[in-house]
Amino acid sequence: MEVNCVGCAGCCLDWRPLVDGQRDAEPTGFDHERRGPRAPLDDTYNLVALTRDEIRTFLEAGLGDALTPRLWEADLERDDDSLEIDGHRVAAVAGRPAFFVGLRKPPKPVAPFDREEPAWLPTCVFLDPSTLQCRIHGDDLYPEECADYPAHNLALEQETECERVEDAVGGNRLLDDDPGDEDDRSGLLLGPQAIGQKLFTHPEPEALEGLVDRVARDASTPADRAEFVATAAASSPGTFAISDHHYERARERVLEADSWIGRAIDEWGRLADETSPDAGLASDVEDARGAPSTPGWDGLETEGDGCEGTD
Repeated sequence: MEVNCVGCAGCCLDWRPLVDGQRDAEPTGFDHERRGPRAPLDDTYNLVALTRDEIRTFLEAGLGDALTPRLWEADLERDDDSLEIDGHRVAAVAGRPAFFVGLRKPPKPVAPFDREEPAWLPTCVFLDPSTLQCRIHGDDLYPEECADYPAHNLALEQETECERVEDAVGGNRLLDDDPGDEDDRSGLLLGPQAIGQKLFTHPEPEALEGLVDRVARDASTPADRAEFVATAAASSPGTFAISDHHYERARERVLEADSWIGRAIDEWGRLADETSPDAGLASDVEDARGAPSTPGWDGLETEGDGCEGTD
C-alpha cells in the first residue's frame, strides 16, 4: 500500500470546515469510518482509538494528558443495551457504558493541502503544525491505528480519508489500495475480541453522572478523563474485569501528568480565542515546551511515497 501524505494530514485533523458542505455532507459526519453506525457524543473527527497496552505506554511516559474518552449515543433501532446518563441514551455492553480512549485534538493553526493561509482546526496533539508531520512517528508511542491506516478501511471496504481528500480538494493521496496481508493488521479488533483491549466498559454507570455531559460538550476535566483512562488501563482483554490496583495507579498517573502536551493544549485554546492563525506559533507553543521535532519532507520525498505511518 502506498499513500502520499506530503502536505496533507487529512487523517490527523478536521479539515471539513475548509470545504463548503463537507461538515454536513453526512448525517453524523462519521459514517465514512469503520466504527459502526452509532454517533459519538463528542464531535472529534477521526478519533485515533488506542489499545489498552498503548494507553499504559502513554501513562508510563507521563503523557496521560494526551488522552480523552469517547462514548456513543445508542442506536435505538439496533441496541437492546443502553443507559440514560445526563440526558443521553448511551450505548452499553452488558449494562456498562462503552467507550474508546483516543488522542485529544485541540485547535491548531494548520494549512493542509498546500493552502497558503493556515486556519484554526481541531488537530491531533502530536501533529506538528509547521511540517504537518507526526512528532512520534516511528517511536514506541506511535499508535498501531495510525501505523495501519488506511489498511483497516481498505480491508473492510470502507472509504479512506485519502479518498475523501482527493474528492474534496483533488490530488493523488491513495496511490495503492492493496491493504496487504491480514497478519499485518493486528490492530484491527472487531466484535468480542475488542472488549478490554480497544473497546472498554465502565463498571459503575452511576459514577459517570455529570462526566457524560461534559464529554458531550467538550468540557471534560482532567478528573473526568482520568476516570475513563484509568478504567481502560485497568481492563482485562476479553473480559469485563477491572484491576483495582491498575485503576488506582493509572488514575494517579493521569492526574499527575504535566507534559508539553497538556500545557500546549491549554495555550492553543487561549490563542485560538485571541489571535489569528499562524503555523509558526508551533515553535513557541510546542517546541519550547519540549515537543519532539519533525524532519520535514525534503529528505523523505525522495525515499518513495513520502508517507508517514503506512507502507
